[in-house]
Amino acid sequence: MKRQIHLLTLPQMPFFCFPESVGIYKNEPDHNVFRHAGALNNFNIHYVASGRGYVEIDNKVYELGPGEAVLYFPMQIQRYYSSQEDPWDVRWVHFYGSGLQNYLIERNLHKSQLWSLRQPAAFEKAHEALLCEAEIHRMLDLPYLSTLTYALLAVFVDQASPLTGNKLSTSGKRILELLPMMQQKAGEPFELEEWAERLGVSTYYFCKLFRNVMEMTPMDFITRCRLQMAKQWLLERKDMTIGQIAVDAGYPSVSYFNKRFMEHEGMTPSEYRRLYGG
Repeated sequence: MKRQIHLLTLPQMPFFCFPESVGIYKNEPDHNVFRHAGALNNFNIHYVASGRGYVEIDNKVYELGPGEAVLYFPMQIQRYYSSQEDPWDVRWVHFYGSGLQNYLIERNLHKSQLWSLRQPAAFEKAHEALLCEAEIHRMLDLPYLSTLTYALLAVFVDQASPLTGNKLSTSGKRILELLPMMQQKAGEPFELEEWAERLGVSTYYFCKLFRNVMEMTPMDFITRCRLQMAKQWLLERKDMTIGQIAVDAGYPSVSYFNKRFMEHEGMTPSEYRRLYGG
């Protein structure tokens, strides 16, 4: 099964990024690509949703599985192909734009070609949105195509970690499954032992796993969730005091709530409410 759209290359690029082509190859065991150095003058992400495939870099063969991807910069030699026994479902996008090279280099995306995405569903959702828009409307809405391309790239930049020989463990994947529940219960007292027990690991190993998967500590994640809830409530619950919102967000101490809010937002909760409350 193939879904693919090739778009015209804009001669005078008015956007930060724009797709040259986007598509999906699924159950295509003969999918096999080789491009000489200098053959392709755009960026290229190939992401594996299921199945397996292979990438050759510097005469070494690397296997890619679900949630993993290869990123090529312009003019790089490219060699990748599907597994014959377990054909990959590969979602790809070729894109270009003004300033992209510096943008990706500043974020260290040039330091590896092989990547693992911590939350693959977000990338797949963004990719499907871009592909559907290109299939249905082609180039009728150029700004929207550019916006969807940037959304896909932003997910990749946010979620991608360099792929090493160590695959994400089963416990690491279960960390991702816990996130919605942790977000939902963020306003309650945070008990590290409780969350570690859900995974059947020690608190030390839970924190290590969490940091490896999310690149932050469990408490950092809870703090982000609490402050996000508080920001929403400051604007929606106008009859509630700052103290009441602080308690509901998990901060019995108003002064501590104000301190954390100031650290993240650069203003007090009261100032935020006045500025954005309408």
